Amino acid sequence: MFRKMHFIVMVGMMMALLAGCGQPAAGPADTAKASGSVKTENGVITHDASARVASMSIHITNNLLALGIKPVGSVVGGDVKDFLPHVADQLQGTTRLGAVADPDMEALLALQPDVIYIDKEYSGKDLAKFEAIAPTIVINMDQGTWQDHLKQIAEHVGRTQQADEFIQTYEAKAAKVSEMIHAKLGADAKVMAIRATAKELRVMSTGRPLGPIMYNDLKLQPADGVADIAADEPFSVISKEVLPDYHADAIFVIISKGSEAQATFDALESNPVWQNLKAVKEKHVYMLDGQKWLDYSSLGHSMALDDAEQLFAK
Repeated sequence: MFRKMHFIVMVGMMMALLAGCGQPAAGPADTAKASGSVKTENGVITHDASARVASMSIHITNNLLALGIKPVGSVVGGDVKDFLPHVADQLQGTTRLGAVADPDMEALLALQPDVIYIDKEYSGKDLAKFEAIAPTIVINMDQGTWQDHLKQIAEHVGRTQQADEFIQTYEAKAAKVSEMIHAKLGADAKVMAIRATAKELRVMSTGRPLGPIMYNDLKLQPADGVADIAADEPFSVISKEVLPDYHADAIFVIISKGSEAQATFDALESNPVWQNLKAVKEKHVYMLDGQKWLDYSSLGHSMALDDAEQLFAK
């Protein structure tokens, strides 16, 4: 509470100082308003690669990294309470700004960023607070695909060519890995992805975050019942007894962070229901790096393809 109150006081002082300078408020008719490497033209904020960028979304952070932009500050993953492991090495020197649901606004203010990126779903309600610190770009991460998000961010930073090249490289990689998987499982193989958490067993849907890469990009056929899960739901909680009903030829497994989630999967592995599944008997169970596969971003998806390629190259 003290931290938040202190932040409010600091922002209030900043706004008062700006008002005291007699600067007119920006209006929609502004055609070109520049501050260092950041410009606002016709209401659209753009910046160059030298701008001090703060990201209030782990997925926006990873899209920025895919474009060669390293933010000076970024929120962290809620589960790991740190930068996501698969990109941590690329964020050395980047300031941690807390979790997206409870960002460290004092740390953000101290960074003095030139521009801030926020996720509309999580931070849109606090837009004025961010705008009091720096020009703020709002990305609706619930609208469009990760390709759309990457292109949108690229337009703000002037790197549309890099975005197009990243997507082209991704599509070529996906086609290659898809062929590898089908060669091993068969052209008509039905697959499913499950996730073991501390408290439950989940079947992942054809929707985000995992569905698009598995069923669209890799062109795998969903096991019976997977497509029945609402596409706007990331998963469905199941009991182990219904696993045979999916008739899966292959099962991809993600185990959440922590010993309790591992215990959930260990108990499943020792159960006769699991042991009698076709996929298990034929040794078509594949462990996935959940941090990559559940990261709905350009960089996360590319790394997930690398993960799959390693699995099926064996």
